[in-house]
Amino acid sequence: MTPLGTLSFCTAVLAAAPAGAADLTIHVDDVNAAGGMIHVALYNSADSFMKSVAGIGKTAATGQADTIVLKNLPAGEYAFALFHDANANEKLDKNMFGIPTEDYAFSNNAVGKMGPPSYDSARFTLPAAGATVRVSLR
Repeated sequence: MTPLGTLSFCTAVLAAAPAGAADLTIHVDDVNAAGGMIHVALYNSADSFMKSVAGIGKTAATGQADTIVLKNLPAGEYAFALFHDANANEKLDKNMFGIPTEDYAFSNNAVGKMGPPSYDSARFTLPAAGATVRVSLR
C-alpha cells in the first residue's frame, strides 16, 4: 500500500469510530453459581432509569467474578442495573410479592427501599477514556 493509500485507510478507520467512544468494564462479584447469564441494562438519565435502556450487555455466568464490557459509549452520566439470570429465561424472576428471586445489583452498589434505588444514588460519570467499575450481586 502506498503512503497515500495508508493515510486514506487510517483516515477512514478513524472517521468510522464514534467521537469520544468509551468502554465501560463492569466486574461482577459474588456470582454464586455457574450457569445462566449475567444481564446488564445501561441508562443515561433519571427519566429513562429502569424504563428505556441506552445500552445492554450480557455474559455467561461462571460462578466466580464475571466481567461485562459495554463498548463505544459516549462519555457522560450513566447508571446500570444487572442480574444473574440463573435459569436463562431472559428475565429477572420474582416471587408473588414482586421481590426478585435471582441475584441483582445496581451501579455504585446502590440499594433501594421497597424497589430499585434512585438514579442519583446509582449514577456515575463515564469519562472519554473509559472506566472500570465493580459491583456485588445480592
